[in-house]
Amino acid sequence: MSEHEHAETTATTDESTSEQLVELAKRRGYFFQSSGAYGGVGGFYTFGPQGASLKGNVEDAWRDRFAVAEGNMEIDAPTIMPEPVFEASGHLDGFDDMLVECPECGESHRADHVVEDNTEYEDAESLPIPEVEEVIAEHQLVCPSCGAGLAGQAVEAFNLMFATNIGPGDSQPGYLRPETAQGIFVEFPRLKEYARNQLPFGVTQIGRAYRNEISPRRSIIRTREFTQAELEYFVDPEEDEPELEAVEDVAVTLYPASEQNKDDGDEIETTIGDAVEEGIIASPWVAYFLGVAKPWYDAIGVDMDRFRFRQHLSGERAHYASDCWDAESEIDGNWIEMAGFAYRGDYDLSKHAEHSGDRFTVFKQYDEPKTVERATVDPDMSYLGPEFGGDAQAVVAELESLAGRDRSAFDGDTVAIELDGETHELPVEKTGFSVEEQTEAGEHIVPHVVEPSFGVDRLVYTVLHHAYREDEVDGEERTYLDLEPEVAPTFVGVFPLQNDAELEAQANEVVADLRDAGLSITYDDSGNIGRRYRRQDEVGTPFCVTVDYETIEDEETTVTVRERDTTDQKRLPVEGLAETLAEIREGDLEFDEL
Repeated sequence: MSEHEHAETTATTDESTSEQLVELAKRRGYFFQSSGAYGGVGGFYTFGPQGASLKGNVEDAWRDRFAVAEGNMEIDAPTIMPEPVFEASGHLDGFDDMLVECPECGESHRADHVVEDNTEYEDAESLPIPEVEEVIAEHQLVCPSCGAGLAGQAVEAFNLMFATNIGPGDSQPGYLRPETAQGIFVEFPRLKEYARNQLPFGVTQIGRAYRNEISPRRSIIRTREFTQAELEYFVDPEEDEPELEAVEDVAVTLYPASEQNKDDGDEIETTIGDAVEEGIIASPWVAYFLGVAKPWYDAIGVDMDRFRFRQHLSGERAHYASDCWDAESEIDGNWIEMAGFAYRGDYDLSKHAEHSGDRFTVFKQYDEPKTVERATVDPDMSYLGPEFGGDAQAVVAELESLAGRDRSAFDGDTVAIELDGETHELPVEKTGFSVEEQTEAGEHIVPHVVEPSFGVDRLVYTVLHHAYREDEVDGEERTYLDLEPEVAPTFVGVFPLQNDAELEAQANEVVADLRDAGLSITYDDSGNIGRRYRRQDEVGTPFCVTVDYETIEDEETTVTVRERDTTDQKRLPVEGLAETLAEIREGDLEFDEL
């Protein structure tokens, strides 16, 4: 193999790409199934040296765009939280997948996946359980593991949270968080103080989440432990508006629910501005973050020809979301979700306020003080105590709530309240009900929440899959990863041309200079130069620097710099090399401009 190469390159997108990519990932240290020495555990993966670096670079790129550039805070909350958190959030009752168990082999499967894999249904997750059972019976669907019939088998709701105990003895029940969001919501009373009680403000978090998937599959696309990068953006729904003009010209491919419900429905090519104006995207805040995300996905290496935003159908939206759009990428002919952009309203903060008794509001100052009528109660506790015993305070709370929402209930001689499903009549004179004029400087409001939630593992897989290439270089087959310099695990490979003490010393000086400039470097002196190039191509290293005899003989001290995709080479001086490569990595300079 000569040092000067010629490459003819095409992207590989056939259905075998995933198999080839998973094999490459294991061999080159991107990702592999965990606990292999013990037979492996489904749904758990270890990111090797290359994968951990790529994943870290993707997380850093997300942090730069969605935390730093947007002026948002970042926190790091525990991954285990007590049971009351998930009672309030609704996860204990509503965080389920559909499970069907094979009567022969006993294997459990996601019923909606069995339907989607074997029928024309694309979004079986949105169907109610009885309808899924009917589809399984109608199509005589069978167990994917052993082929036994599943018709007539019950489909059950299976809660996806991992349960644990906090502390010894009579320990407190807890759960591994199924999303990082709750770690932000429960701390809102303190976080709003850090934001000086000024809306809007955003809080981000990158961390682990856990879901006890029924049938994890497709390597790191669906796992039981994964990383999320989430932004919870708190807004005043009556006053705060996004800066849509900053993203209104961003071109997007949308697949709204209205098109999905048509027999001949199709994707829509439009812009963010037009989509909002035409009502395709109802929430301007959701539209804003779609507009921010699209160019960011492009910049880190997602193929825009295989990318779209799909609106959730009504049956598949999470219990907290009034609207949600997924960022989806095409992998081997299938669309996978990489992120969800949801308008959560005031659901989360209101629920935590209700269950915790803490105040999950922000005080909104009026431009001028207002005089308003307020209905209040001041119950006679000498009456309520003997009458209701330990429930007296609950009665007070219900009277206060009723006075705030329906003062006409106190118009008669008695007032009715509901307590534990029972109706109780109280004399109005014992409630201390009155309507008074009050001058108020402002009011406490419950902010609404806009949530862009990114699955980092799926994004890493997409970036790798969309970067996978096969070509020929000087008549030899080559596999390489066309990774963007911003996220590539290693930016430069440095080689001495031969095992020569003088060449190796000079190469190590180059390594030191480049590392001092903050570039990620690998040093390789094993095997011929062609094999070293191929190793770096296969892990996606954008550039290789070769120190040869010209380097130590020339007055100027130059090296050969090779670009991964084209295999083009240029002779560049060592002096200023670090600055030149750093400019290329930042996108301020192109290799062919040198």
